[in-house]
Formats: sequence, C-alpha cells, structure tokens
Amino acid sequence: MIDRDDKLSITCQCELLDVARSTVYYQPEPAPQSDIDLMRRIDQIHLACPFLGSRRIVDALADDGIVANRKKVQRLMRIMGLAALYPKQATTIPAVGHRV
Repeated sequence: MIDRDDKLSITCQCELLDVARSTVYYQPEPAPQSDIDLMRRIDQIHLACPFLGSRRIVDALADDGIVANRKKVQRLMRIMGLAALYPKQATTIPAVGHRV
C-alpha cells in the first residue's frame, strides 16, 4: 500500500497506515544453504521416526557425521512445524467406575 513514487513521503505514508518504517525498508535474507540441507535431513529423520524429539534427532545426525547444536535443531523443527509424536497426559479423563 506504500507507494515510493508518491508525492507523500514514506514517513507520512507509514504514519497514516500506522505501520513502522522498518517494515517498509526490511529486506528478508534467504536461508543459508547449510540450513536448508540440515532441514532436509531432519525431515528425512522425522519421516522415518516421527516419535523422535530434538535430542534424539541430534544423535541421529551425529551418527550420520553431521554436527548440530540441539537449539539449532529445535529452531529448525519449529520453523518446519515438526514435533515429536508421543502419548500426552490424560489426567482429566475419569475412570469408568468412578462417579462424581
């Protein structure tokens, strides 16, 4: 919605639209190729064993000779929307024979 060729300055346009100027000038940088390769390998591991969390994925990567920090693996898994499958707690489900 911001027109750089308009007679109204970018600062005024941002004020009118209630948008920070930094969002207008921000140029996103592409992800490094090393991160893309690591994400591809994490995805392969996750598809083979969807129950593995970030700690065990780091171990699986180490078995392949890839050294990666657990926090980096967590961040990349979060970006890709991956989470380990495990049984969640069912603390609020009453037993069949118990009455309220």
